[in-house]
Amino acid sequence: MKKKLIVPLALIVFTMAFTSFTVWFLMKQDKPKIMIVAQRLDIEYWKIFKSGAEKALQDFNIDGKVIAPESIYPISNQPNMLKKVLTQHPDALIVAPVDEEVTIPVLMEYKKKNIPVLLVSRDIEWEYKTAFIGPDHYALGEMSGKLLGSMLQPGDQVAIIFGVVDDQAMIDRTNGAKKVLENIGIEVVAERSGYDHLANPTPVMGSILQSYPNIKGVIATSDRLALEALGALEKEGVKIPVIGTDGIIKMIEIVGEERVEATIAQNPYDMGYLSVVQAQKAIEGDSTEKIVDSGIDILTGDNAQDKLNFLKKLLR
Repeated sequence: MKKKLIVPLALIVFTMAFTSFTVWFLMKQDKPKIMIVAQRLDIEYWKIFKSGAEKALQDFNIDGKVIAPESIYPISNQPNMLKKVLTQHPDALIVAPVDEEVTIPVLMEYKKKNIPVLLVSRDIEWEYKTAFIGPDHYALGEMSGKLLGSMLQPGDQVAIIFGVVDDQAMIDRTNGAKKVLENIGIEVVAERSGYDHLANPTPVMGSILQSYPNIKGVIATSDRLALEALGALEKEGVKIPVIGTDGIIKMIEIVGEERVEATIAQNPYDMGYLSVVQAQKAIEGDSTEKIVDSGIDILTGDNAQDKLNFLKKLLR
């Protein structure tokens, strides 16, 4: 008579746990790894971007993380962060470059290792980039100019408040707006940088008002600049249109409150999501689009609430 083989319960439990761990480990090893380096994560625009990127990572079962330097200006540690990320051997890199001159040498190290590099938000002249995902900043400026121009008359005076002086995105937005305004006979009497050395808004609207008391409108190349300008104008009892360019919650609320008639909004959530989609394509060897436009919207009292509800739910 054959004896029955009795397997200890502890051995069965151990075997099952070991098998589960092995399956989990192999599945994790099979996941592509995408590292995403933003410009910063301490302001709403980039928090929205982060939400979009993380949703795509989750939807496509991708191992990845969104990180950013602790400081952005005057000296960003983004190049050092990129060097550290490289040691983690990602399958693709998504980066919002801060400084073209110091960033490109580090990105060349990714090129040497055949790691696809995708740029977001700000494009730079680098022939080896896999793709750029973001808005057309010149077109954004043009749309800002058209929107403000639709509220004014030829001969009116306006101001443009822009961000960091050497940021190409800010330069493109300013130039696009100026072209449209000048073509319809509206005079740009003031162009001022409204950021300090840490890329935070500083008061400039007050001095513009003193120099040009008859000013009829303002375009700001970021919503934080627009909000600072609007606050200064309201303090002086001056009600003129102020056009922002981001579409953050506070600016949308102001549109809903009819403190401004309309503003321009980007789609940083879509930018984050689409960048991961394109990175996955690059990893899998599929063709990627060289430029992916993440879109620009005009927000008015008619559609502001829908955008506001989406963002509040997103950042809750």
